Amino acid sequence: MSQQNLIIYQFTSFYKIFKEIEKEINFNIIEATDEKSLKDILRDLKDYIIIAKKSYLNISNQLIVDKYPINISKVIEKINLELLRKKFNDQSQIKVKNYLIDLNARQIILDNKKLKLTEKEVNTIIYLSKAQNPISPIELQKNVWGYQSNLETHTVETHIYRLRKKFFDVFDDDSFILSGINGYKIK
Repeated sequence: MSQQNLIIYQFTSFYKIFKEIEKEINFNIIEATDEKSLKDILRDLKDYIIIAKKSYLNISNQLIVDKYPINISKVIEKINLELLRKKFNDQSQIKVKNYLIDLNARQIILDNKKLKLTEKEVNTIIYLSKAQNPISPIELQKNVWGYQSNLETHTVETHIYRLRKKFFDVFDDDSFILSGINGYKIK
């Protein structure tokens, strides 16, 4: 397991305990004693978990320790579970243009606007976003739909038309999926 950052916020006794066992648990232990130091630390880090006595608003990746006595091995287990959950969530997000696709929720997000997507729509967007050249309806039919001989290309075209309409209705974006003579593309 690679070394993870564990920020202990306004919890000096906990910081001292974790600092003593830092090498055995393979965490980089960082103490934040006030809000300014916490903000400075967070500015430089991407991968972290914050341990605190109470929840602080607008800060993600917090593990609250508010029940005593504390079994340190249980806390370490919770930290590891939280890190695994965070890693899973980070891997389930894909950036396409200015949008963020959340694979778990099957939605695409821009600013505070969200659009629910079907599995086929997610697969279509991901496939088109990875392609260097325009993709024909027949290629989409084969690679996204798994090529069904009874599927006509107008089904793919209708699907793309509806997806483009959804993007326009929610995001006012009529150029997310471009269509041309050679097929569809996301640029």
